[in-house]
Parts: sequence; C-alpha cells; structure tokens
Amino acid sequence: MSWFWFYLPLHLLMAACLCHSIKAPTTSSQQSFKTDLFNFYHSLILADGKETTVHLLKDIPKRYYFVMEEGRALAPFTVTVTPCDVPIEWSILVHKSSASFLGKAARGDHETQEVSKSQKSPSMVSTIFNYKGNSVETYMGMSSHSALYMLEFLSTERDTHITVYLTTDTTSGHLYPELPMDPRIDVIGIGHTTVTLTWKHSPSVLQHRENIQYCLLVNEKHNYKSLCAAETAIRSSGMKLPPTLALSLSPYLLEPQQVMILSNSELSIINKVSSGEVRQICMGTKNTYTVPNLSPSTQYYFDVFVVNLLTNASAAYTGTFARTLEEPEPKVMELKDGKMIQVVLDGKKQKFYSLQYQARHKKIQFTFQLCHGQVRVHIIKNGKTVASENISGLRYFSLKGKLLDTYLVQLRSTEESNSSVKVQVSSHFHKPLFPLLPESLKIKSFSKLRTCNSVTIAWLGTQEESKYCVYKKRIEDDQVWVELQSADRCSGPESWHKSEKVLCKYFYDINLQRAVTTETIKGLDAGTLYLFDVYLFGPSGIPVRYHSKVVKTRKKC
Repeated sequence: MSWFWFYLPLHLLMAACLCHSIKAPTTSSQQSFKTDLFNFYHSLILADGKETTVHLLKDIPKRYYFVMEEGRALAPFTVTVTPCDVPIEWSILVHKSSASFLGKAARGDHETQEVSKSQKSPSMVSTIFNYKGNSVETYMGMSSHSALYMLEFLSTERDTHITVYLTTDTTSGHLYPELPMDPRIDVIGIGHTTVTLTWKHSPSVLQHRENIQYCLLVNEKHNYKSLCAAETAIRSSGMKLPPTLALSLSPYLLEPQQVMILSNSELSIINKVSSGEVRQICMGTKNTYTVPNLSPSTQYYFDVFVVNLLTNASAAYTGTFARTLEEPEPKVMELKDGKMIQVVLDGKKQKFYSLQYQARHKKIQFTFQLCHGQVRVHIIKNGKTVASENISGLRYFSLKGKLLDTYLVQLRSTEESNSSVKVQVSSHFHKPLFPLLPESLKIKSFSKLRTCNSVTIAWLGTQEESKYCVYKKRIEDDQVWVELQSADRCSGPESWHKSEKVLCKYFYDINLQRAVTTETIKGLDAGTLYLFDVYLFGPSGIPVRYHSKVVKTRKKC
C-alpha cells in the first residue's frame, strides 16, 4: 500500500487543492470535486490491520480515509464496524483517481494543471456502501484501480463510540474469530432455575483452541449484538468495568458491585446493575452450558461471544432468550391440634416451608422451639399477617379469632446453613406441652468459687415445682466453638452418656427473686475445660435445655 503522501504537511496538500481551484474553470462539477477533496483533507488516516475506537458526537459526522495501492490489480480489503450503543449511519465513499492526483499535486507536477483543465466529467466520488443500524457489519471489497476511500460515521441519537477494523492482508488470519455457518444459540433444556444452551463450534476454536474461548452473557433486559454494546450498557448503569468485561482470566480488580466466581475452569462475573444482574461466564471451548441459579418464571436473554484471548477481539452469535419454568406451589403440611413436629429448613435455597391449621377454638397458641440455626416465622390468618419475627429459644404466640379461621405458618432459615425448629399448635392451654420457663435460660458460673477440682454454677427456676438435671463433659480448647455452635437445642438428655450425668433435683420458689439454685460440681481435673448443660422437665416430660456453659478449673490452687 502506498502511504508516502499521507505524511506530507497538510498545508502542501491544501496548497495543491487551492492551486487547482484557481487555475481551473469554475463549474458545478469542479466545485463538487473540490468539496470532496476538502472532506478528504479533514479526515483521519485509518490504520490497517488494527481495531480503531472512534468517538462520535451527536449530529457531527466523522471521517477516516485509506488509499489502495496504485497499479495493484484486484486488491482485496474488508471493513468491519461495530456500534457500541445506539444505531449509527456509516458509508464508504471512493475517489478512483484521487490517490495519483494528490500524489502529483504534492510533488508539484505540471500534469496537475492538465488534469484540472480536462476535468469536465461529473465528480469521481461515489458511494459504494451505506448502512444504518446497530448490528456489526462487514464490507468486503475488491479494488482494481488506485483509489482513495473515505469512511463517514454519524450518530443522530446521542454521543457514542464505535470500533472500526480495516485490513488489506487476507493471508495473515483474522483479528475477529470466525462464526460458524449457523451462528444460532439453541435452548435444549429449561428448568425452574436453569437453562441449558448449545451452539455450533467456531472454526477459530477448532484451529486455535489455546487462544480462543466462549463467553456467555446473561441478563433480563435484552440481547446484545456485540461485546462492545454489552460493556457500554453495563457502564451506563453506573459501573466501572475492567477492559472487555474481564473476559480474559487476568486478575482485574473488581468493583464493589461485582462478584467474581472461579470454579471448574469457568470464570463467572456477576454485575449488580439497576435493571438486575448481568452475568458473564467464560467456559473455555465447551459449546454446551447449563446456566445455574436463575429465578423461576423469569425471562432471560443469552448471548454467546467467541473471544480471541490474544487480542480481546470477539464475534457474537445470534442471541436467544428463554423463560424459566414457574416454581411449583410449595407443599403445605397440615398441623394437628396438640401434635409437635420438627421441621428442617434448607438454608441454601432460602425457601419458605408452609404449615396450615384450621382453628377449632377461638383461642389458640403456637409454640416454636428453635433447635439449630436461625429461623424467621410468619403467621398468616385468613390471608393477613398477624405475626412475623426471628425466633430464638422457645417462643409462644397466643392468638384470638373465630372458629374455622385458617392459619398459615411460613418458616425460613435466615442462615446459609440448615436450620431446624419444633412447631406445635394447641387450643388446650390447661395442658401445656412445655414447662413454665424462667426469665432467662442462661447458666452462671462463679469465678471466685472455682478451684482446681470443682466449679459452682447457678440457674433460675420458676414458681412451679419442676425437675432439673445437670450434665457435664470434658472438652478441649479447640472444641469450644464447635460444641456451642453445632449443639441441637431441642435434643434431650438422651444425647448424653450415662456417665456424664451429674445429678437431678427438684426446686421452686413462690418469690421469683429467690427462684435460683446453685450447685457445686466436684471431682474435676485441674486446668481443664468442662461443658455443662441443665435440663428443665415439665408435666408433659418434654425437656427444655438451658444455654450450654463452658467453665475451666483452676490450674494451680
């Protein structure tokens, strides 16, 4: 390609144009010719073999040019334009003799005057391609003459940017990965929270497997026709993204609104934007993928890009969309009057577990005993919420209504790990399932009363004579957290070995301020940790467990 005259000072080129305009007769065709040349002079050189980012201001055209080599027969070239936001207008214009004319003008050849004088034909500038839209378009041309080409770009909606790629070398491979003959994405499976996709392999993957990968974009808004358009849309939501959506595996620093997940050689980046989530998943060269963790009954849009890891250039498959299946109605378990059930809640799915009860009396009482984890309780009567809170320990809800009122109890774990809770509903207040409880279920130890082989503990009682049993267990330092966090608070003395039982005793006091008892446990080892549990038994025989207490005997006495 002949580029020598591009580097001449602009004033020499302008002088040649001015000289031509003075000495040639002024006709309408010549005036048009001068206007075309003026446009060429005020354009920028388009690099060959390199992607160029072009920023466009609204309603202001921008021009780039390139020249095909003189004397070269049937010189091929391609131009690819990628809109990154709104639709644009772009066209390719050609001046078939302008390259030699400009070259001679810059050298001061006298032949230029003859060309000017003999310029009687209409303008030699013609439009060979014109497009308006937001799709990625490629023009493939063959130039048989020395010619100057001009590309003109215009955005009429708003300021935007595009990328332009020109190449005249068709032997060195493609900057952009190739798409298959059928670039569609097929949906081969739909679930409540998953969609399975497949697509035909790119020829570039088959030829350059180590430098090519597929990346999937998932969002709830619409399909994107290019990776550049997807980047722009996410940025417009107020985010700053790493280059090319961090599709390469380089350790880019993520923004606070981004979450990166790397597992099984797949890179997933979740962008929290105003319109929901935009997920990017790069899965290497696999052409089948099941998208996980989707929401039921939601429409998602899927775009697959084949990406050149060496250049970050990409090509887009034809996007598709699918709607996940509706979540089935949760099964509702019937609660029977006076019967206790234990419910295990899945913390990962964060779903509600539903229980239903139809009242046989005007007054009823719900009882919840938290066994493990953290649980949120909603009680709905005839479609209206009457109670909603996180529960801990033992919790009663006494409610009034009408005969045959329908109560719906919804339970949900508030932790990622599983939680469990015991539930009972009863209209027989005179036959409580659980014993009367003290104001606190904490066990207290007295530091000053500790010795090398004994500790003293105390706990609160009630105004009702009840049975209390004490258990102890020797533990190591590294077991304290596990013992306290993993303990099932609904378990009874059956979880203890018979040798770990310390004593059982009865007591009560009409005066609640004096309803406290102490116990000194002897025969312990010096400098040793012990776990103590106290159980309270009511008339029904169901125990309530106090909060476990860990005490260490003195090392020296």
